[in-house]
Amino acid sequence: MSKSERVCVGAIAGAFGVSGEVRVKSFCADPESIAEYRPLYSEDGTREFTLAQLRAIKGGLGVRLSDVDTKEQADALKGVTLWVDRDKLASLPDDEFYHADLIGLDVVDVGGASLGKLHAVQNYGAGDILEIHAAWQSTSLMLPFTREVVPTVDLTAGRIVVDPPEGV
Repeated sequence: MSKSERVCVGAIAGAFGVSGEVRVKSFCADPESIAEYRPLYSEDGTREFTLAQLRAIKGGLGVRLSDVDTKEQADALKGVTLWVDRDKLASLPDDEFYHADLIGLDVVDVGGASLGKLHAVQNYGAGDILEIHAAWQSTSLMLPFTREVVPTVDLTAGRIVVDPPEGV
């Protein structure tokens, strides 16, 4: 499968302990649900991983991966992102979206004026934030991903309609 047919569901943050476990940062709404996806792939698709054991730890999940038996092998995986085939993901209700589906969409205001393209969906702990890049701006526009500010997400048309707060 091509990368566009896969979705990133986590990242390996490094070794955890001395017996080959890794610390995983899950990008799933329920962090432990990453274990439901099999197999997981590296971003380039050259490696395949199966989660053999998983437990909650501070700052993520302690995970035993298939074919990783030593701390050195676990250390070598630091920074590897974990991808799953798109067709393994659950269907979502109309008002929910996978972040991967939003990246790259055109962002317009309620009057139809272009604000740029969605670069990322960030979350620093208080909710999702849309990071919008425009060619004519040197800094990103950051808007909260709420119904009030984002009244419409139209995946079919490939656009997000926003109603920015006054002064933005």
